[in-house]
Amino acid sequence: MIRVYASKDKEELLDLLRLNTPHYFDEAEEADFVVYLNNHVEDYFVVEDNGRIVGAGGINYFADSIARISWDIVHPDFQGKGIGSKLTRYRVDRIKANTDTEVIVVRTTQLVYKFYQKLGFELVKVERDFWAKGFDLYQMELKLK
Repeated sequence: MIRVYASKDKEELLDLLRLNTPHYFDEAEEADFVVYLNNHVEDYFVVEDNGRIVGAGGINYFADSIARISWDIVHPDFQGKGIGSKLTRYRVDRIKANTDTEVIVVRTTQLVYKFYQKLGFELVKVERDFWAKGFDLYQMELKLK
């Protein structure tokens, strides 16, 4: 079940992030995630399985007809089971239905950019050690118009 994030979910999401650290996130990114949850959430969603949060991801909107998919996290025990794909498609469909967005951007790493490629995103930029040492920026775009 996909539902809207509530502030009561914060600790469970931090636990989810920690389960993915250091494989997918650097330890220093936890502080950035807290700032995001406290100050920058526009549309953020969680995926529940039997009352337990097993995935999450957000959308941020920009004035120049751009939306950005943000802070995607899936519990390690649920990776490879379609949760990330379902959540990404859900957000893409929500963007298409509710905005005049022309481009969806995702900023990810070398570790998961192929996941987004499978969903139609194209690689447009790479920057070494952007997030932290060993975590490169792979910026991708999905053109809607």
